[in-house]
Amino acid sequence: MTSLTSHPPRREPRGILPWLAAPALVVFVAFAVIPLVGVFVLSFTTWDGIGAIHPSGLTSWRAVLTDPGLPHALWVTFLVMAVSWAVQTPLSVLLGTFMAGRQRYRAVLGVVYFIPLMLSSAAIAIAYKALLDPNFGLGSGLKIPLLSQDWLGRPGLAFGVVIFVVSWQFIPFHSLIYQGGVQQIPKSLYEAAQLDGAGRIRQFFSITLPQLKYTVITSSTLMVVGSLTFFDLIYVLTEGGPGDATRVLALDMYKRGFQASLMGPASAIAVILVLVGLALALLLRRLGGRDAGASQLEGA
Repeated sequence: MTSLTSHPPRREPRGILPWLAAPALVVFVAFAVIPLVGVFVLSFTTWDGIGAIHPSGLTSWRAVLTDPGLPHALWVTFLVMAVSWAVQTPLSVLLGTFMAGRQRYRAVLGVVYFIPLMLSSAAIAIAYKALLDPNFGLGSGLKIPLLSQDWLGRPGLAFGVVIFVVSWQFIPFHSLIYQGGVQQIPKSLYEAAQLDGAGRIRQFFSITLPQLKYTVITSSTLMVVGSLTFFDLIYVLTEGGPGDATRVLALDMYKRGFQASLMGPASAIAVILVLVGLALALLLRRLGGRDAGASQLEGA
């Protein structure tokens, strides 16, 4: 008769966990924290980007905050943010729900939908700028008067083109997020709804959307904060025009820093962008009301 000896419970090597996170922390500090601190310090200086840096106190901040163009740039930035969110969110939810199905062809369509995200924003802007040219673009080639308008020469049309191109490029990314969220919803909820006689539309509004609450918060946070950094696409497509119709804050920062050689005011605008993005992210988190318990119950 063999005796059974009890072994002490095996302890996890918790002491090694901080070291595993150290490389990511070093990269974050080197490429995020230090540059951010440098930009903040630079906003209190006068520098043309080449010569010596001279401390100037609040001169750059006064120049930015008293500039009448700042409220307009902020307004255009928030307008692009709000309209692009209103366009991207419902389409992303619908596409994500569609791609979460079990049909084989949906996987192929999911790959096709994802192609725009793999393209460069500058290349996309160049392509659309050529297609929308009123003299040599798609409308002129197909002899369609509706497509032969001066799309980038009228403020309203130019703004609409920016929203369309931005949505066309980034809807695939958010659709992928919603696809993952839909796949985490228990199938038992849909089976119970079918037994109660609920159709697909009723299931979508009664089960899918409520279960995607925190996915919507996550996607909206990425969408809203990401819209603050729209630069290359708008710069190549419209350069902020016509007039200042599409001059967002990030483009204003570029023009001040690299075209007017005013690195101090440009750095001040960069700090404003960071503060606005942080405030919006915290606001969305507060509106979501997410805590540890809620995150564990999501999809349950």
